Amino acid sequence: MGAAGPIAAATRRPARQSDLWRAAWPLTAVFMLSNVPTPLFVIWQDRIGFGTGTLTVVFALYIGGLLLALPVAGAVSDRYGRRTVLFPAVLSALLACLLYASAESVTALLVARLLTGLAVGGTVAAGMAAVADVGGPDRRRQASLAGSVAMGAGLAAGPLLSGCCAQLLPAPTHTVFVIEAVLLLSVLPVVRSLPNVRRAGAGTWLRPPSVPRGSRRDLLVGLAAYMPGMTGTSFLLALGPTLLATLLGTGNRIVAGGSAFVMFGASTAVQFAVSRWPTRRLLTTATAATAVGMVLVVLAVRAASVTTLIAAAVCAGTGQGMAQLGGFSLLNARVPAARLAESNAALSAWGYLFAGVLPVATGYLADATSVGFGATVLGLAVAAAAGAAGLAISRTR
Repeated sequence: MGAAGPIAAATRRPARQSDLWRAAWPLTAVFMLSNVPTPLFVIWQDRIGFGTGTLTVVFALYIGGLLLALPVAGAVSDRYGRRTVLFPAVLSALLACLLYASAESVTALLVARLLTGLAVGGTVAAGMAAVADVGGPDRRRQASLAGSVAMGAGLAAGPLLSGCCAQLLPAPTHTVFVIEAVLLLSVLPVVRSLPNVRRAGAGTWLRPPSVPRGSRRDLLVGLAAYMPGMTGTSFLLALGPTLLATLLGTGNRIVAGGSAFVMFGASTAVQFAVSRWPTRRLLTTATAATAVGMVLVVLAVRAASVTTLIAAAVCAGTGQGMAQLGGFSLLNARVPAARLAESNAALSAWGYLFAGVLPVATGYLADATSVGFGATVLGLAVAAAAGAAGLAISRTR
């Protein structure tokens, strides 16, 4: 077991809250990149020329990259150390910034999204576990909160920064990626200072991410809430700007970025409010919020109401945030440290898989019919899944 740097030193005494937040900064910076392109997709769509189905594929290829990274990142992080995964993840994010800023084709956007997914996959597996390492066994609950909030803050800040830059500054598809690259560079000294914990017996380095046999039920309970929560927010990210343009009749990029900010701002804020709730209460409430959010999407489309769509985003973000906190907290509390990164990867992989497949299908359905009809079908499907999941979780002990 090895460690280096000032944060490593913090682990030899009771970790301060500031140690946890600093260790979580890589999660914020990398997760910002995942949503920075959201207000810009309509610009690329007009400039390059592609349909709604292609738009959702470009958006969701990020999830493909994430799913490629997770089977490797969790096990490698547990066996060879968190820094071994985090440094390549940040470099992948920097390369993605370069491709986004120079993109003139769908292919460039696809590769950039793939690299973004690889970066996020590595960061969510190793970064969440690194925060837990810094917190130590006595501060696992606080570490889960810090890591989960850091992810939500990045998801919220990215599209708002992007929308403001695109609307107010020159070179709308370039400037924001220069700023994001600077933020990513600031992550490197933080990663260097993290304890590079290595644990024997972490298994082979390439395998589907999984949890110890005794924790499989915990994973399934967490996924029951996390999968519909992630699908709802991914759908609103992919098609939200298109829905807003249809309902509001404006291409204002601050509005597009602001709606995503509101959604993930709600996701972040609610985690502070419910951080002391029992896990089962967290997860059942998460499914209820997700179901309400998706019903509101349907109502917003039927009534052409921007206000209702924003309310849907708030509810969807609330459901996603609570499900994320509940799922990771459940694993942090019950999974041995030697398998924690891999277990985090398993939760993320299954959650993002559904979050990628269903919105893509909705995009092609929207091309064949209309955006409103596609949104209605997905909204009802996710609401039904969330309701069934909440009922199942409430019956667990």
